[in-house]
Amino acid sequence: MRKLPTLGGANGFANSVNNRGEVAGLAETTLQDPTPGCPVLQFKPVIWKNGVVHELDPYPGDTDGVAAQINDRGQVVGASGSCASFNPNSGLYLVENHALLWENGKVTDLGNLGGTGGIAGNHACAINNRGHVVGPSELADDATFHGFLWTRETGMRDLGTLPADYASLALGINEAGEVVGASLDADFNPRAMLWKKGVMADLNTLIPTSSALYLLLANSINSSGAITGLAVTSSGELHGFLAKPRCRADESESTAPATRRDQ
Repeated sequence: MRKLPTLGGANGFANSVNNRGEVAGLAETTLQDPTPGCPVLQFKPVIWKNGVVHELDPYPGDTDGVAAQINDRGQVVGASGSCASFNPNSGLYLVENHALLWENGKVTDLGNLGGTGGIAGNHACAINNRGHVVGPSELADDATFHGFLWTRETGMRDLGTLPADYASLALGINEAGEVVGASLDADFNPRAMLWKKGVMADLNTLIPTSSALYLLLANSINSSGAITGLAVTSSGELHGFLAKPRCRADESESTAPATRRDQ
């Protein structure tokens, strides 16, 4: 285990690593955050290359930020905004106003779905090696949030929700453009979802009915279509899960049945 340097402050957080050993995360500086009442020092989005920390610029006017994921091309995604009270969902003292992409030394605002970032925030969570980005974004008036898919060709696309649901999250994407996350009802109860070829499916409908787990949240999906996330038993115990496609030969199908097991 190697300790990664900060920007002078006491704390840092490493979120992801690519196949070149480059790490994306955040690091504290030595400066007190200018936001009134902010309980932490300023923290910036960073990447570590060969153990050396490199600061990434937040969106102009933002004071704090985080780098969430880095792909094998060195493209980085995350968010920036201003200091706020601790958000237990993100684990950050941050209002995530801008979903961002960093590449070739430049920062790009990916836009939003109409809101400023009040609930789940405008946050780019994951990027594949084709440069396609997913995350959550606020809708107009910050009333709710939906998962998005961003590409350079189409911009930000609203992925919607499962029927009758209120909000959604897009948390992972693979090279085929398959997206995973969660769809939430009006009480914010989640169910894991898979978005593929324009269709969103409840992952719980794609697994054996005999399973002892209810899939709450899908966090990541690899190129083989294997999905990991969080599930719950009927007695309320939380478990990590791994769901593997039974067959991926027929790519014309919108979804593929999966098996699952505890991790």
